[in-house]
Amino acid sequence: MTSDMRRVLQPAGWPAPSGYANGVVASGPMVFVGGQIGWNAEQAFESDDFVDQVRQALKNVLAVLAEAGAGPEHIVRLTWYVTDKREYAARLKEVGEAYRNVIGRHFPPMTLVEVSGLVEDAAKVEIEATAVLSG
Repeated sequence: MTSDMRRVLQPAGWPAPSGYANGVVASGPMVFVGGQIGWNAEQAFESDDFVDQVRQALKNVLAVLAEAGAGPEHIVRLTWYVTDKREYAARLKEVGEAYRNVIGRHFPPMTLVEVSGLVEDAAKVEIEATAVLSG
């Protein structure tokens, strides 16, 4: 374990993943963030653009984490649900820029799943997180 109680898992001989980790070992109090979508604090969508919704959903994840005294560096897992994986793939560079602008250069294990729809019809992405606080 490192001093922050996290260790990235990278099997020998595997190519390094881009933008995520294969796994992580962490210890400390856990924080579970329910799925956050791309609406603001008043539960209103300010944009129907996919990347704008990604950015807002990530900001919402951080707002919930802040309630536990956590930040992006404490995230040990992200699960993304998108309604259109082709749009995600086509706009990956923009998604990456939005991610780095909100989360920084912290790349935990991530999973992305395409779904047929989300509870809120206007939502194009939903992101849930698990974080581990140090100590």
